[in-house]
Order: sequence, then C-alpha cells, then structure tokens
Amino acid sequence: MAGRDLRTLFSSNDRSIAASEAFTNRQAQWQALTAGLAEHIRHVPRADFDVEDLEAPRHNILVFHGVGGIGKSTLSRKIEASLARSEHRPAQWESPSHPEERTLPVRIDLARAAGMDFERVILTIRLAVAALGRPLPAFDLALRRYWEHNHPGEPIEDYLRRGGLLSRFSAAAALPQQMQSALSDVAQALLLPGTVGSALGHGAGALIKALRERRQSVRALAGCSRLADLLEAEPDLEALSFYPHLLAWDLAQIPVGKSALPVILLDTFEDTGDRTHRDFERLLQRTVWLMPNAFFVVTGRNRLQWGETSLEGQVDWTGPHAWPGLAADTAHVGRAVSGRQVLIGDFSPEDCEDYLVRRLSRDGQPLIDEPVRRIITERSHGLPLYLDLSVMRYLELRRGGRQPQVTDFDHDFPALIARTLSDLTADERHVLRSVSLLSAFSVPLATQAAGMDHDAPALRLTERPFIRESSSGVWPFHVHDLIRSAIRNADDSSDDRWSEQDWRRAAQRAFHALESQWRQDLRHDRAVLVGCLQQGLLLARDFRLDLGWLADAAFQYVGDSIWEPLALPAADATSSGGLQTSADALVETLSAIARRQHEHRERTSSRLSAVLASELLPDDLVELATYYLAKAQRDLGLTDDSRRGMQRVASAGGRLASAARRGLAHLSRLSGDFPTAVEAAGRLGWEGRHHRVLGDVWWVQGDTERAVAAYLAGRSEAEEHGVVGETAMVQAHLAFAVSFSDQVRADDELDLAERLLSHLSLRSSEMTARIAVLVRDAGFAADLPGRAAVLLAEIGVSGIAYAAAKLQLALCFHHAVLDAQDGLATAITRLRELTQSGDYAYYVDIAHFMAGLPLPEHTARARWIDGEQRTRARWRHLVTARRSQLATPR
Repeated sequence: MAGRDLRTLFSSNDRSIAASEAFTNRQAQWQALTAGLAEHIRHVPRADFDVEDLEAPRHNILVFHGVGGIGKSTLSRKIEASLARSEHRPAQWESPSHPEERTLPVRIDLARAAGMDFERVILTIRLAVAALGRPLPAFDLALRRYWEHNHPGEPIEDYLRRGGLLSRFSAAAALPQQMQSALSDVAQALLLPGTVGSALGHGAGALIKALRERRQSVRALAGCSRLADLLEAEPDLEALSFYPHLLAWDLAQIPVGKSALPVILLDTFEDTGDRTHRDFERLLQRTVWLMPNAFFVVTGRNRLQWGETSLEGQVDWTGPHAWPGLAADTAHVGRAVSGRQVLIGDFSPEDCEDYLVRRLSRDGQPLIDEPVRRIITERSHGLPLYLDLSVMRYLELRRGGRQPQVTDFDHDFPALIARTLSDLTADERHVLRSVSLLSAFSVPLATQAAGMDHDAPALRLTERPFIRESSSGVWPFHVHDLIRSAIRNADDSSDDRWSEQDWRRAAQRAFHALESQWRQDLRHDRAVLVGCLQQGLLLARDFRLDLGWLADAAFQYVGDSIWEPLALPAADATSSGGLQTSADALVETLSAIARRQHEHRERTSSRLSAVLASELLPDDLVELATYYLAKAQRDLGLTDDSRRGMQRVASAGGRLASAARRGLAHLSRLSGDFPTAVEAAGRLGWEGRHHRVLGDVWWVQGDTERAVAAYLAGRSEAEEHGVVGETAMVQAHLAFAVSFSDQVRADDELDLAERLLSHLSLRSSEMTARIAVLVRDAGFAADLPGRAAVLLAEIGVSGIAYAAAKLQLALCFHHAVLDAQDGLATAITRLRELTQSGDYAYYVDIAHFMAGLPLPEHTARARWIDGEQRTRARWRHLVTARRSQLATPR
C-alpha cells in the first residue's frame, strides 16, 4: 500500500500535488520468499528436525542483494507488511500457501543511522515473539542474568521504553511480566527464599546444579541441554550471541497450534561492517545458525559469503555443506536467482512507467508528462534510485518557475556515485573507476587496467551487485550501465575523485591492457580480437590516443573475411560533427567495411571517400580504406575508379598489395580479358587467393570441372590457414559451379555453404549461394522466375551490381534448358542492359552459347582461354545434359 512520501510532499508549495511512495512489482522476489517459507514450514515439524542439532546444514535464510537504490529496503518493508496483514500485500503478489497467522514477521534495520547494535537485535527479536503470549523461560533466565550484569540498576522496561522498542510492538508490555514469571517459577521450584533476585543471585548456582542433575523440580527446563552451560558462562556479549539457541528451544516447546514462525528481516546488511572486520556479522550469523526454526530474510548490497570455505575463521560456520543455498552456483553464472541468493534486478520499462505515473499526480493524473517519463525511463536503466532522483529534480525545476522539459533529464546524478562508492575500499574504488572505461572486463584485465600488481581488489569488486556477470562474451563482468555512466560523466565530489589527467592515465593503462590481451591470445580467437578492437577504438576515440596496436588489429580483422559488425556507438561519425581524430577515422573505416554487408555499396563508397578526404588516417590505414573503397566501386560497376584504387594499393607494396593485385585480376576477368587474369593468378599465391581467382575464370569458360578443382584447392588452403570467412566464400563459389553440372552433388555443396555462411556476415557470398540454388533447379522448378524476382529485389537493396547480372545469367540457363524462346529473349535483353558498361558483357555471349544462338554482329569479343568455339560447346553441353535429366526426375 502506497503512503504519503513526506520528502516529496515538503519539496513543493503546490498542495494539489499528490506525492505517494510508489511500490512496483517485485513479483519474482515475493515468489522466491513464499517458496522458501513454504519449504521451511514443511521442514520444521518433521520428525528428523532437531532444534538443538548444531551440525545439520541450514536452510533457514534467503538473501536479496542488489545495487544501492534498487529498492531493497522498500522490498523488506513491503514483505514485513504483507506477512503481517494480507490487506497490505500488493495486488499482483499471490497469496502465500501458509495461513497469515502462521508467521510472525519482524524487520530489523541494520543501517548505521538506525543505531542498531547486537543487543538491540536480540531484544527486538524477543519483543516480536512476545506476541505469542507464551513463556520462554530458558531464554528469559539467561537474558535477565545478562541484563543485571551489564545494566545494573536499570530496569529492562525503562531501557525498552527509552529506546522506542516498547511502542513498536503491541505485545511488548508483557515482556517484563513474562520474564519475571519465568524467574518466579524457578525460585519456587527450587524452594529459594525471595523471588527474582534470589533466582539469579545466590540461587544461580542452585539452578545450574539442579539442571545438571536433571531434577524433577526443574523438568520444564532440564530438556534444554545447554542452558546450564550458558548460565554458568560469563554473561557478556559473547554469551549473549549464543542465547538465540535458548530462544529457539523455547519456541520449539510451544504446541503446534499455538506457535508461529518468526520471519526475521535483516535489512541494510552491508552496514554490519566491511569485509575485513566481521565482528557484528559473526554475531548475526550465530543468531541465524542457532535459530534453525526461524526464517531469516537478509537484504543488502552484497551476496552473503557464508557458503564459501575461504571465509573460514572469520565467521563460525562456512562452506557449502553448512549453507547449501548460499554457495556460489557456478553452473548458473549470471542468473538472477541462484539457490537462496536472489539478485534484485532493475525495473522493466513498464515498471518504471508505473512508478513515475503513481509517484506524482494531480487530480488523479500523472504530474510528469509522457515524453519526460519516457526519457527518465530510458536513462534510468531500470534503477529505482535514478527514478527517485529524477522526481526530485522535476520538482526542483518546477520551483524555478518553468515546466521541466525532456532535455532537462539528459543528466547524471552525483548521488549515484556516492551511493555506489560508500562501502568500497580505496583500492576497490580505484579499480571501479578504471573498469568504468571498459564495456566488459575480467579480473586480470581489471587489475592491469588499474595498474595494480595484485588481483584482490578486482576480485572483491566482482562480488558487488553493480557488477553484472555473464557467461557469454570474451570477458565475464561489466559495470551496471547507469552506474558506469554516472562514474564516467557525473560531477564526482568524493575525496579521492580523479582529475582529467587521472582519467587519461587510466585510459592509457586500459588501452595497453587490451593490447596485451590481444597479443597474448595464442589461439587467435576472433571474439578476443573483436572485443579488444571495439574497446580499444572507443578508448582511442574518447581520449585522443595514438592508434598504436589498433592498426595491426584492424588488418587482422579484415584479413579473416568474416565481417561481423563492430558494435561501436556513433559509428557514423560524419553525422555527428565530422571526423576529428585518427581514431574517429579508423572507427568509421571499419564500420563502413563491416556494414557494407548490410548497406548499399553507394553508402559504403560515400563513407570511405569521406574518410580518405579527411586525411586523418596514417599511411598504412589509408591503404585499408582505399582498397575497400575500390572493392565497393567495382561492385557498383565503377570499373575505372576501382582499377585506379587497386593500382595505388598494389604499387604501395603494403599489407594489402596481394589483395589489390587479386582485385586487378578480377577487373581483368570482368572485362573479359581472361588470359591476363590467369597470368595474374599465377603470381598471387595464397595471400592473393590465387585458387579462387582461377576458379572464377574457369567456370566462365564453361569448364566446371577445372573450376571445381580450383575452388576445392582454395577451400583446402583456407582451412589450412584457419580463415573461416575465406573458406565460406570459396564454398559458395564451389556450390555455384557444381550447380551447373551435377545437381546431386550440388545439394551437398549448398548445404555445406549454408552451414559455413550461417554465422557470418558475407552478403555477396550469400547471394552467390542463393543464385546457385536457382542454377541447380533450372529447368525443373516452374516457380523459378518468381523466386528470381524476389532475390533480384534483395540484390537491388545491397547495390551489388554483378550479382544482378549473375542472377540474370541463371535465368537464361533455365530458359535455355526449357527451350523457352520468349523467356530467353527477355532474359538476354535484360542481361544486356545490366552489362552495357562493358563489365560482365561476356555473360550475354554465354547466354547465346547456352541457347545455341549466333552472337549478334558488332559484339565486343571476350578473350576466351581456349577460344570461342570450345567455350560455346561446353556451355551448350551443360544445357543439353540438363535437358536429358528432365525426363528422369531427381
């Protein structure tokens, strides 16, 4: 149930504004709680459950952890209210399986500001169970002895009243009478003179002696096997921390119909101390362990580490055997729920909208208008604290006399930094700022980026809830997006804040750490390359660093011929102020090269031309941009421009010289100068992909056998060098050549091509493979022209001019096989239009060869390898062979 938000209420003079504490969703956490409670309620009454068993594993705890401001305390309060009274339960929360009266919730705020110490924790729990109205003699005897020893002359009821505890619990007033009743019963049983004082004073020894002798007179207490030892021990804080065992025993003696399950909610657990001083935490853990019949719900920023053996010696019970539900679940890294440790996640966009709508209203309508709510939601990344800070900023802007606008919330709040850094050590803060420069990191990368020689701070940092973990990707960790943005961009007023030079030095460290990660990757993992390249490019761009190792990484990226897009923010730098640094230019170059698989080649040409015009790239990277510009120009049919670019790169003798010479060989082929292309292929070697160049020449001659042999050799060479992209590319060409001559084998080759291409972004090769499917089906598929029309439309979007001509040639083959003269004439006409520039003009010749038609007069003659007549005969044979198969269905 939402109540009045007093802080917001007192932020405005406008009394028409309704300010409510908005509680949103958290159904998953409620379900985890009710499931844990139901399991516990079933477990405690079992015959094999013994409240005095100090060795059995504990299942009586549930932990909700998350970043500061995620809503943990709100959740804790709402759970307490919902368990106490069903009408306080949010409508979206299902009813628990247990009756309302079966639980006795009590929330204890461990925040430093609340002034909660261990003594008050124990008193709070005792006051809560006073509502049962049952005697708890074992615990009360020990507590009275402790109290008189540590608070001489101060009645416990005065202490409780002064501390506000009596007013918090309706049944608390009965506590002193319950305690006195227990002591009077003991005094009477032992026939001691006097009442309470005698029982705990001179009579303490008599009681202990009676308990050890298990006398009939104290049979009600004799069953508590450790009571005598606790009464005999010095009544100090250490002894008090073991008294919860007595309370658990007392609760276990209450008849089932009269009992209730204490649900003890320990909130703000991070304030019990840091991770090197666990004194308070040790006392609280002892309470949880010694009360196995109670259920504890811990909320805090961090996971509880009790299930880890490394904590041995710092708290009393550690390891996965002691706390099965708290042990790290390595099999489910990154899951929101792992055993009994539940990460409180960010709000969904719908939850954020619901929060903002209900938080501030006027006359039943949301005060914050929809566009502003939308931008706040987008920037919040689901963090409730950001929503709350934005609401207060909204009211602050209104106090200034104007209506807040969308642009007012392009804002990072320094409070997010303060909340995040508050319980980190100095070393952890240093590592956090360092890794905020990275989109993802590992412990070694974080340590190196921070300039440290030991991993401990980075290891501790990864346990914090604002560090998210994922099993996918190169590096497992990343900082919560909103926290990362705040640390990078908000005004940092902390004592150890960084200067601009500190940030620049950190960027240099991170940049070199990424270089080390890449160069030391002996497996040459593509994901490592791309990850280092992406992060390194952004650092170089944001901090104007020299490109250094990025040039080598860029050439490896293009050399693999895979072309998965680089996920770089603002990749199109020309649309946001132009290119200003060499890093800008390289980001734009690689983005254009990768995106050319998804954009029209004119777009690729325009982007790379702009990069070269900026003159920001160093010479070796000018070669990179020039080469891929020339490739785009060739695809667009701009042959002369492409040839000039390829010649410049080839003449420079750099890393792409062999590729440029291959490009020149391709240009010779598409102009119909096949002997020159074959001669050039002989000088290319593996780096120039000589076998693929030869295969491209031989299939055009109608010599599919030699083409297939060349492609097979090229595929083997690519596999030997581990170049996945080239392997897939050659396989697509192989499948195309085979499809003319062997339909059965074509099925297998096309299947392999599809598998190889499925995880890559090779648009051109994908088109080749899809055209090959049409070639394979030529003559057999009546719907082939319709399928070709669909594919032609997709080719038009890509801007790959030669693919359209290749597709039209496949249609000519289909019509020639069927001897469909009208369809063939139309296809040849269209083919002539597509090749009127002179590039691939020999496709028109091949179409005539297929149909057995004479070449038109004044046709530019291609230079066929072994003459026009033999080439004509091979193409005609492919058509007649396919015709002969039509009578024998496959």
